[in-house]
Amino acid sequence: MAFSLFNFGSKSTPAKNQVVEIPLKQIEPNRYQPRQVFDKHEIQELAQTIGEHGLLQPIILREYKAAKYEIIAGERRFRAMQLLEWETAPAIVEKMSDKESASLALIENLQRAQLSSVEEARAYRKLMDLNHLTQQTLAKGVGKSQSTVANKLRLLNLIEPVQNAILDGMITERHGRALLGLTDDEQRNMLMRIVNEKLNVRQTEQAVAELQGQVLPPDPEAESVTPVKEEAPLADNTEVTKPAKTKTPTQEAKKGKQAPKKKAKISVSDPQIAINTIKKSVKLVKDNGFKATVRQKKLADGYQLTITVRPQDDSNK
Repeated sequence: MAFSLFNFGSKSTPAKNQVVEIPLKQIEPNRYQPRQVFDKHEIQELAQTIGEHGLLQPIILREYKAAKYEIIAGERRFRAMQLLEWETAPAIVEKMSDKESASLALIENLQRAQLSSVEEARAYRKLMDLNHLTQQTLAKGVGKSQSTVANKLRLLNLIEPVQNAILDGMITERHGRALLGLTDDEQRNMLMRIVNEKLNVRQTEQAVAELQGQVLPPDPEAESVTPVKEEAPLADNTEVTKPAKTKTPTQEAKKGKQAPKKKAKISVSDPQIAINTIKKSVKLVKDNGFKATVRQKKLADGYQLTITVRPQDDSNK
């Protein structure tokens, strides 16, 4: 990463990198942390590893005011230490301006974290705004092609419910790209169709094309089947000798006794999976401007869910 492109990271005095213990209650996440969704299971696994082996790498902070510290790098480790109920965190405290702290936090996460496409796009936009960068300069600084950066930034033209659906893993980045040419209302309606009808990317592209009165071009992957080549005819007097097939003892023993292959069956026995799916659909309804609640009640032989949906301006609460 060429940090000099962002006008920081080239100070003449080297950092001492002295590790100090900072109380966890004095530490706050960085406002420009690009990761917005933290996997609780992964944080629990990290906490277990830190609890067994200790913290191998201290977090990096900056003191933005007296006895108040902001995380530059290491929020996942910070959350894991909170789970472990540690009182202090091993940390390296750097002196940085607001701009340097924000930029380094964004870059550190772009390098290390597996961000979603929307989180990555938002990080690019913040870096451009903070450092007054063009797409070309940003692409050079983060080691990406300009077209890659431009394609990510286009996702920010999607309405917020669609961006949130990508963040939550309800739809993919390619689903989102298919909706870029639609109006806000069309995006909302198509998002509901994708989730409720479980449309794949190709089906989504087809639905968008029909909505716009266009014909979707043929799928190049479907037409990439290699044609079977016809062999040249043999001469009249050519004798064809087929190689004799050799059978292993195991094959001989199984001759005539092969049982029909059973198709693998996939079954879902945990009702919580179905409940989570319903709750995701309700969240999508709320993202589209409705008031929605879910009440869950455990029964002797299952669960009972009561869903209430009201428009935002409904006065009967």
